[in-house]
Amino acid sequence: MTTPLGKDLLALEPLTPEQIRLILDTAEPFKEISERAIKKVPALRGSTIVNLFFEASTRTRVSFEFAEKRLSADTVNVAASGSSVSKGETLVDTARNLEAMRIDMVVIRHSASGAAQFLAERIESNVINAGDGTHEHPTQGLLDLLTLRDRFGTLEGRRICICGDVLHSRVARSNIWGLKKMGAVVGVCGPRSLLPNAIAELGVEVFDRIEAAIEWAEALNVLRLQLERMQAGYIPSLREYNRVFGVTRERLERAPRDLLILHPGPMNRGVEIDSDVADGPHSVILEQVTNGVAVRMAVLYLLAGGAPELADAAKGGSDR
Repeated sequence: MTTPLGKDLLALEPLTPEQIRLILDTAEPFKEISERAIKKVPALRGSTIVNLFFEASTRTRVSFEFAEKRLSADTVNVAASGSSVSKGETLVDTARNLEAMRIDMVVIRHSASGAAQFLAERIESNVINAGDGTHEHPTQGLLDLLTLRDRFGTLEGRRICICGDVLHSRVARSNIWGLKKMGAVVGVCGPRSLLPNAIAELGVEVFDRIEAAIEWAEALNVLRLQLERMQAGYIPSLREYNRVFGVTRERLERAPRDLLILHPGPMNRGVEIDSDVADGPHSVILEQVTNGVAVRMAVLYLLAGGAPELADAAKGGSDR
């Protein structure tokens, strides 16, 4: 089935601004479902979705589960540690066995960049990338865009700076592509050891000092230091990183304007972001979590062939 998004959602880089806007617009009516007493609609009743997570995840996996259940889909969770993958089965074998069970969609997270596309090329079911290596995390990028658009009204011309461990971050790449397609001006800030060598070629401003980024930006998307992906030598110490690049209340108080603060989570409090910033009045971190469910509902709905103009109708009837 051909949908406005194509068969799969693997990355934001290949999407058009119109496709991104379609997902964000479709997510808006789905937000209201989460506020109901009965948080369920029958839009995907009868569909079977497999959540195939080869990397540990709590927030993304739970967010997808909520989205699937609120659309009334049947869901199956497969974690690599408890599956045949741990016995040596390949990704393709796993997928083909799942598809033989007549599933409709696969949501995949994998430590290898390109794994989602590799899978999508080999099975007929829709594939949604829930993060592949250091490549992209498209639904996180979309929920960040939705959160910013909700606050700003439009992303056109807005100055957004992505701060921290850009080198290891698939979230940063999805944000850069998505923000630029929506007309925002994008900056990155972090120690040179945590910025890709050719980052400026993506058309972003590069800041070596967090103070300069704060002075320039209207919103900061603060990335987690991905300590599990680092070998020694990227930063002198966590304390030193916080001293030089940490987003602190003192630094924000010297900013020429109030900044929105985003963080994809999970947070290293006291390292890249201080608690009084994460929990402060300008933080939209919890809004990101709420928007994540709505965005994932929109992606599932559109890939299943739901008509964008019927999203309001799709949320209309509670599934009692």
